[in-house]
Amino acid sequence: MQRPLLLGIAIWLAGTVAIRLAGQHLLLPAQPTRTLLLYAVSAAAMAALVPQLLGGMMRIERLGAVTLLMLPTLTFDALACAFFPAVYPNVDPAAAGLFGGWMLICCGGAVAGVWLKR
Repeated sequence: MQRPLLLGIAIWLAGTVAIRLAGQHLLLPAQPTRTLLLYAVSAAAMAALVPQLLGGMMRIERLGAVTLLMLPTLTFDALACAFFPAVYPNVDPAAAGLFGGWMLICCGGAVAGVWLKR
């Protein structure tokens, strides 16, 4: 079960770097339609990607593994929301809530993808 946690750390790290580089173009509080599109695409992408990443495991193992995969995002991004302007100085501080919602949508998509895969 160490592999899903390491995958989760890698995904979290890649996402954090991407937001530090281009987050100001993704998290736009004044554009709710764009935010909803970002949420929908991200949830669908995670629902498709995560079962593939956890392939080769029995279904019951995948259900536990997705928890470990999400753990870094749920833990580290909670801190990032609390200290949003310091962590993401390139992004409008008003986008902290959008960011938190985006992380939850991504985790929800990951769980849904694992639960729906047969």
